[in-house]
Amino acid sequence: MPGTTRRDFLLRTATAAALLAAATPGMGQVPISPTWKRVFKKAVVVSMITVKGNLTDKFKALKAAGFDGVQMDSPLPTSMPMKEVLAARDASGIEIEGAIDATHWSIPLSDPDPKKRERALADLKTALHECKEMGGGSVLLVPGVVNRTTAYDDVWKRSQEVIRQAIPTAEETKVKIAIENVWNQFIMSPMEAVRYLEEINHPLVGWQFDIGNVVTYGWPEQWIRILGKRIFRVHLKDFSRKKRDDLGLRKGFDVELGEGDVDWPAVMKAFDDIRYDGWCTAEVDGGDEKRLKFLAQRIDSLFAK
Repeated sequence: MPGTTRRDFLLRTATAAALLAAATPGMGQVPISPTWKRVFKKAVVVSMITVKGNLTDKFKALKAAGFDGVQMDSPLPTSMPMKEVLAARDASGIEIEGAIDATHWSIPLSDPDPKKRERALADLKTALHECKEMGGGSVLLVPGVVNRTTAYDDVWKRSQEVIRQAIPTAEETKVKIAIENVWNQFIMSPMEAVRYLEEINHPLVGWQFDIGNVVTYGWPEQWIRILGKRIFRVHLKDFSRKKRDDLGLRKGFDVELGEGDVDWPAVMKAFDDIRYDGWCTAEVDGGDEKRLKFLAQRIDSLFAK
């Protein structure tokens, strides 16, 4: 071709291929199959169940309300021995979807004191073991807290170091570590979340995506598409920017699911785009049998968006 160098030819060929991939389904992206069906399991955080009675009574009420599972706290409190949890699980048919590291706020992985970081690691390992024993699949983890005395870059390095030390236990138990986006002044964008996970680079370390927590400074559907298959679990919340502005930041959560500023159809579309089909756990005001049934029905209506 007169006047065309080999470099020009290769550049034009690569550009044409890129344009073709962008325009042709199945080349540049994975299209949603016509047979794809949204399948979620719904759960609640255990502290939301205020039904009277023992743990078995509570789990049976949760099942009767229409829920599939529950997210426990770990290490388990002394008032809730493992034997009781397993008996309630088996008697009710409720699944233990996973556990929350119960000490990640009071003893964060990012603490400047090495001895406290050792304790944080021990508690995370305990949560992984207890989660496996209960039949759960992931442990929710807040990786650290940035504040005046604990710098952002220190939280990044320290928390990653502790998580890496916990990976052998995750491999042993086959329980995933799911890092959650919370108001800890840390990892406040989805691109940063991806970088944090990629630096750890392990298939058992991913994300517990909290929908409501990002509304005050972002859009959940964008996080979902960017995190993609890194999302292991989902927390269901809504958030009202108006209540935040009128009454204070945390008052933004004082709104029922589906009545805040979350664009639920957009969120559901984003989940479809990444083909998410896992657990969705409510973390809202709980209550008795009537309240649990209302929440189950409300969640089903959001799933149908």
